Amino acid sequence: MRRRGYVDLRSYGAIGDGRTVALIALDGSVDWFPIPNLDATPVFARLLDEAEGGSIELTPTQPFTAKRRYVEGTNVLETTFTTETGVATVTDALVTGVAGRLPWAELARRIDGVEGTVRFRWKVAPGTCLATASPWVQKSPHGSVIRVDSVMIAVRGVDHGPRGGGDRAMVGRFSTSGTSRHLLTVVGTANEPLHLPDPNNVIDSVDRTIANWQNWSREFSYNGPWAEAVTRSALALKLLIYSPTGAIAAAATTSLPENATGGKNWDYRYAWVRDTAYMLHALIRFGLREETHAAVSWLLKTIRRHGPELHVFYTLDGELPGPVEEHSVSGWKDRGPVVVGNPASTQLQLGVFGDLFDVIKLYVEAGNVLEADTGRMLAAVADRTCDAWRRPDAGIWELGDARHYTSSKMGCWQALTCAIELCELGQIPGDATRWRAERSLIEEWVRVHCWSEKKQSYVAYPGTDELDASVLLHGPSGFDRGPRMSSTIDAIIEELTDGALVYRYSGVEAEEAAFVACSFWLASALVCVGRHDESVQLMNELVALSNDVGLYSEMIDPADSSFLGNLPQGLSHLALINAAITIEELTRNQPKATGKRTRSS
Repeated sequence: MRRRGYVDLRSYGAIGDGRTVALIALDGSVDWFPIPNLDATPVFARLLDEAEGGSIELTPTQPFTAKRRYVEGTNVLETTFTTETGVATVTDALVTGVAGRLPWAELARRIDGVEGTVRFRWKVAPGTCLATASPWVQKSPHGSVIRVDSVMIAVRGVDHGPRGGGDRAMVGRFSTSGTSRHLLTVVGTANEPLHLPDPNNVIDSVDRTIANWQNWSREFSYNGPWAEAVTRSALALKLLIYSPTGAIAAAATTSLPENATGGKNWDYRYAWVRDTAYMLHALIRFGLREETHAAVSWLLKTIRRHGPELHVFYTLDGELPGPVEEHSVSGWKDRGPVVVGNPASTQLQLGVFGDLFDVIKLYVEAGNVLEADTGRMLAAVADRTCDAWRRPDAGIWELGDARHYTSSKMGCWQALTCAIELCELGQIPGDATRWRAERSLIEEWVRVHCWSEKKQSYVAYPGTDELDASVLLHGPSGFDRGPRMSSTIDAIIEELTDGALVYRYSGVEAEEAAFVACSFWLASALVCVGRHDESVQLMNELVALSNDVGLYSEMIDPADSSFLGNLPQGLSHLALINAAITIEELTRNQPKATGKRTRSS
């Protein structure tokens, strides 16, 4: 149900083509669709601007119920609409071509009658690109097109009943029967000519796209517990891989608030070193060689090009992010601001050193070899870590106050541990003797300064009793899998959890909802300290908290399980995958989890 033109974030399913992502609500409206790239200013952005954001509507004209699913093993969304007069199914895909990803964006909406008659209406109405441009319909030798700034859009179809639409949109109506097939296709480009596809070929393209996704899914090597959720999360992450470069976006959207009343509206359509590292864990574990190599190569080339400093994140094209721009539109449910850009780009975050080295170690262990330039660059980063760990930083949560965050120090320990192993394997040059010495100093510093006898827990930073859920990452990293980490888990459960969900750090529940990734980090940490049964129970509860098609946003409100923050959120799905893998790998000789979904009380 739409309120003030908006729907709950749980309503959205996502489709993509390796270059952009479209979000489709349960009522059939495409409310988010940047063309041609994921990080472009979106021409369809009803998600953030109901009045003039733009959408692609396709919905029955009568009252209806809707039920949907992804076609098995794909990112093709199938929605079945039922009215008093009939049943029809809409299959939505950002289609691929014979040779793979198309050089333009092509959204195909295939409508099949199932029984009786269902009358549909459709409307293709581009928006104002976050109040920066005005769309207009222009005649061409091959029919009308819609122009919005540099973007050109056309609508093609089969028995789709076009009926004009005025000077800013195209509209139409048609009715299904028990055996009918209709098609609505929206095709777009930016700063280049527009190809107009043959609609009859597009119908076949939907089936080809399904086959292409299913071929990709068959490459998975994971058959452990929660396999259905892991596979869906892997497919969701595949949507965030920007195939022109190999970069991995943190999320598909911008400016969705992390609090039910608004606030913390950030743009996540960038490639974070941290998120890329976590995703590569999954890609390597699944044996997905092409994506792994592309992401590692992009990451290393980008770091070298913009070095010697290691930046927190980069654009999907491998450039340094520009300044933050605020747009004069209302935001989701009028909870702005709407921004392009992210102010964390200039921060020092020491944890990225550990993220980078952990990825490269896994890459080498998977049977790959580093070239000399990468080896020298990594040795220089390891040397820098030996000095930089003593500095305060913004921490993993990109906070405004620079402190000696515990998880940042643990990340530097992780970086040097991996650097030592890579050096011993002959993959990077350098002085491993120094790296060992500094690693020991970090370990001792954390033991002395970051532990609270009162809390019986690692704390967020020295001199406080506040807790930080990111410390949980360093059970899996190997920094601590003993009694101190187990006791820290107990403290975090007592102070930072609400049901199955975990808040990021002490006091943040007043500002935002629970952070989905932290909840899965807790499951991973539990099994790392030998608390297998608790880990499995928590995973079962968390897997049940996805939306109806298996997607997660950044945040979930424990009060009503509503989604908040950007979506689909890569880190949420990555945390699910890595928790499942960690539990499976550490408990192979114990009774397996059933993966049965049970909702948390």
